[in-house]
Amino acid sequence: MNTYEIIVIGAGHAGIEAALAAARLGHKTMLLTLRIENIGKMPCNPSIGGPAKGIVVREIDALGGQMAITADRTALQFKMLNSAKGPGVRALRVQSDKLEYSKMMRDICLHTENLEVKEAMVTRLLTKNGKATGVQLQDGSRILSSIVILTTGTYMAGVNMISAEVTPGGPDREETTSALSASLREAGLKTMRLKTGTPPRVLSASIDFSKLVREDGSPEFLAFSDSTTSIRPYKEQLPCYITYTQPQTHEIIMRNLQKSSMYSGVVKGRGPRYCPSIEDKLVRFKDKARHQLFLEPESLAMDTTYVQGFSTSLPRDVQEEMTHSLPGFAHCVIKKYAYAIEYDALDPVQMKVSEESKIIENLFTAGQVNGTSGYEEAAGQGLIAGINAVRKIEGKKPIVLKRDQAYIGVLLDDLTTKGTQEPYRLLTSRAEFRLLLRHDNATKRLIDIGKEVGLVNEERYEAYGKHQQALEALQQHLDELVVRDDDPRLALYLQENGYPMEHQAIHASKLLKRPGIQSADLLFKLGETVDERLCQQADIEIKYAGYIAKARREAAKLQAMESQQLGADFDYDAVDNLSLEGLQKLKQYQPQTMGQASRISGVNPADLLVLAMAIKKKQLGSAKG
Repeated sequence: MNTYEIIVIGAGHAGIEAALAAARLGHKTMLLTLRIENIGKMPCNPSIGGPAKGIVVREIDALGGQMAITADRTALQFKMLNSAKGPGVRALRVQSDKLEYSKMMRDICLHTENLEVKEAMVTRLLTKNGKATGVQLQDGSRILSSIVILTTGTYMAGVNMISAEVTPGGPDREETTSALSASLREAGLKTMRLKTGTPPRVLSASIDFSKLVREDGSPEFLAFSDSTTSIRPYKEQLPCYITYTQPQTHEIIMRNLQKSSMYSGVVKGRGPRYCPSIEDKLVRFKDKARHQLFLEPESLAMDTTYVQGFSTSLPRDVQEEMTHSLPGFAHCVIKKYAYAIEYDALDPVQMKVSEESKIIENLFTAGQVNGTSGYEEAAGQGLIAGINAVRKIEGKKPIVLKRDQAYIGVLLDDLTTKGTQEPYRLLTSRAEFRLLLRHDNATKRLIDIGKEVGLVNEERYEAYGKHQQALEALQQHLDELVVRDDDPRLALYLQENGYPMEHQAIHASKLLKRPGIQSADLLFKLGETVDERLCQQADIEIKYAGYIAKARREAAKLQAMESQQLGADFDYDAVDNLSLEGLQKLKQYQPQTMGQASRISGVNPADLLVLAMAIKKKQLGSAKG
């Protein structure tokens, strides 16, 4: 019987990061997948990043994960979203070559030391005395391990649905199993049914792109990973396109609404609120005259376009009719019809913030099996699960990212304190400290943790140190540099940006607080050599200094609550005067800190006050003892 330190079930985005982290940290790891060729597959949209999600990819890179590097190397287009808005919501998105992305991830997994990849169907989680001990495969054989990491995505008890047509299977009707989720329930875990879906893929040559709005990428150098030094040249990047649904489209869909799996009663699970099907959009947003559709190229080796925003489970003939009603699609050819997929996921409140199960020791869970959606959310969870699995083996405390430290921290805290009844999507609005969790400062926030864990090597860390020294030197230079508004090199530039000539001298850092003034422009006009990326970072720190300072003060208040530990063994029944709902929710969620308790729906301020008094009483008792 084979024995490993860590077994990872599933080789999607979560499984890849978990397995690579464990193996790179020197632990014998087995990665189990249904098909090796599907490692790193993108079954949904061919892109990485976007609002909040792009910052997660930056965080993965800072911690020493793989997604950012692969996304950069296999990208067809780079675009900075929300560039005209504040730095707290800016995020990079790349259009990926989905085939090349999968190939690169597959090659890395197959050639990483300490990592063995095996094709197999897992049908049972093995446990003993409340601890995970390994897995049983479809052929009856067993593989033992110290830790099991479950990253099954949408493959557990999956069914594909097109109208009333229901076919067992994961994405694209690939093999699925109900036995594994049944064994999880037998072991004491609670599962739930969730639903997601995909839009049709259309033959690119059959689309009249002249009738659509072209969306090019950003011309400047952009990358997710700090280690990336070259990307696909801007002139070689592929465009995306935008079109819109029409009144005719809406009429076709509404006329056939009851044929949708969602509205015919076939679907039992909850679908994603923030990425609904097109029929769900029409029902929920009846006042909207049209809905935007975003067209994405799938691969240089594929002749298909992904119609983002057009997910549906309507019959094939209806899909044909509604798709042909779109501008530019009158003669389109659908190469792959849209479908919905329903699957088993675990209730994430059963998980500690470290991603270890509260129910089964040595079982970690990550990705869509935790009720999330999205490649990026999955990869972030997978990386933390892999890191913490290793740390448990080594007898170290788990890495727990705080809400003011990382979007990954927001994600895991939300899942474990609030749970979810639908596929969870990370949004900037979910973070209280968006100005602290920026695209530009992800490395600064997390690279020390990556170095401590062992996934960031010395060379990478030294390069970061040099970058920080250069940034600090630039900031000091701007603090000390005195300029005059009547300097002929600057006068016109300042006036064009609404700064009247007052014949005054002013420090450059103070001048930069004015809207429109950029340090790169300022220094260039003064004849100095500039590093635009450094200048952009310096500008954010200077322009938003007051807001950043305020956010840090608010974060410090939150940390004061987070320092008040409750722990899994806290006896809530022994605390007098808790509300009935508060008591029930606290026992159900088992928060580890007062901060987590405060974010549980149903736990009111009076409950928190009672808890605080109970903690203080317990501490006094311990001190006396």
